[in-house]
Amino acid sequence: MSAKDTTPYVYEFGSTKIYYIAGPMRGYPEFNFPEFNETAEFLRNQGHYVFNPAEHDVENGFDPTGLKGTTEELRLLKFDLRAALAVDVKFICEWATHIYMLSGWSNSKGAKAERMLGLALGLTIEGAAA
Repeated sequence: MSAKDTTPYVYEFGSTKIYYIAGPMRGYPEFNFPEFNETAEFLRNQGHYVFNPAEHDVENGFDPTGLKGTTEELRLLKFDLRAALAVDVKFICEWATHIYMLSGWSNSKGAKAERMLGLALGLTIEGAAA
């Protein structure tokens, strides 16, 4: 399942939980992609659909391998944070039934915003100190 092609899978899964993974990226080695990917695998192994923003970034050409997770690295790589967040927010608003919070989310502006959006929409919040 590609993060790019979300619509058909939502309808195929019916009552399956549809997760968005939220957590810190900046300030973590490799932008915390390993934790995002482990969590996505865990949830998928339970039969759920998962939108993993780390996978989406990789699908769009971002490679975090060996990076320290700094804002300066994002700037040098010309990473479009607005475009990435727009995709994330769109998925949350249109498809997600659940948001899974990774540890450290309370120190992340993006993860806090995604959590608040989920709460505003009445989504179920799970994971680290949800």
